[in-house]
Amino acid sequence: MEKHDTLSNERCNEAKRVTWIGFVINTALTVLKIFAGIIGRSEAMLADGIHSMSDFFTDIVVLIGFRFTDKPADEGHNYGHGKYETMATVVIGVALFFAGVNIFQKGVEMIYGVLFKGYILDKPGLIALLAALFSIITKEILYRYTKKVGQRIHSPAVIANGWHHRSDAFSSAGTFFGISCAYFLGDKWIIFDPIAAIVVSIFIFKVAIEIMIPAVKELLDASLEPKEVDYIIYEIGKYKEIKEFHDLRTRRLGPTVDIEAHLLFDQRISLKDAHETAELLERTLEEHFYRGSVFTFHLEPFVPSESKKSKKLYIR
Repeated sequence: MEKHDTLSNERCNEAKRVTWIGFVINTALTVLKIFAGIIGRSEAMLADGIHSMSDFFTDIVVLIGFRFTDKPADEGHNYGHGKYETMATVVIGVALFFAGVNIFQKGVEMIYGVLFKGYILDKPGLIALLAALFSIITKEILYRYTKKVGQRIHSPAVIANGWHHRSDAFSSAGTFFGISCAYFLGDKWIIFDPIAAIVVSIFIFKVAIEIMIPAVKELLDASLEPKEVDYIIYEIGKYKEIKEFHDLRTRRLGPTVDIEAHLLFDQRISLKDAHETAELLERTLEEHFYRGSVFTFHLEPFVPSESKKSKKLYIR
C-alpha cells in the first residue's frame, strides 16, 4: 500500500509539474500575442491571443483535478478519486470545442464582412507574423512534452491538455498563413486569414470530440475496450485451475480500472490454492493496467451441470 501511495504521489506531482510549466508558457504567449496583435494591427493575432487565454482555464482545471485525484480512497469514495481526473478531461474537451466555435464564428464573420459589406482589413505588421511563428514552435514543443508525460503516467487529462496546446499551435498556424498572405501578397489576400481559421477550427472540433467521448463513456461506467476485455479473458485462461468464469464486469476509474468476475475452480483444489491463483491473476492484470486498480474475484466451485451460464476457457 505504501508503495502504491508513493507511485500515486509521484504521478500527481509529475502531472502538476508539466501543467505548471504549460501555465507559465501560456501566460507569456498570451501576453505576447495580444501585444503583437495590438501593435501589429492584426485582428487574427489578437483573436489568437484571446484563444490562448482558454489554456489558462484548462491548466487550472487539470491542477484542480489532480488536487482531488491525489487523495487516497476514503469512506465517501471507496474506489478513490480517479474520476475527478476524468471530469477534468471532459471540461478540457468542452473548452476545446468552444474555442473551435469561437474561431469558426470569427472566421465566418470576417469573410462575410469582406465579401458583402466591403470591409477592408488592415495590413498586419511584421511583429504579428513573428509572434505567430514563435507561438507555433513553442506550442508544438509543449504539446509533444506534455503528451509524452501524459502517456508515461497514464493520464487522459494531461494528454488532453497536451492536445489543447496543439490546438493553439494549429490556431497560430492558421494565423501565420493568413498574416503571411496579407503581409507579402497584398490586401486582397487577407481573406485567407479567416479561411485558414475556419479550417483550423474543424481540426479543433475533431480533437475535442476525440477527447470527450472516452471520458464521457468512463463517467457513464462504460466497459473497457473489447481488446482489453479479450486480454483479461486470455489471462484468466492461462490458469488450468480455473475451469470457467461468468459475470465479468469492467470499467475505468481515471488511470486505473475496476474488474469483477466469478471464477469457477476445480473442486479438487483447496480454497487456499484457489485464493493464491486469484492473487497471481490480480498481480498480472495490475502490471498490465495500472497499480491501484481494483479487482474483485468471487471464487466458486466448478459444477459441470451448472456451467451453462459460464464462459468456457479454451486457452491454456
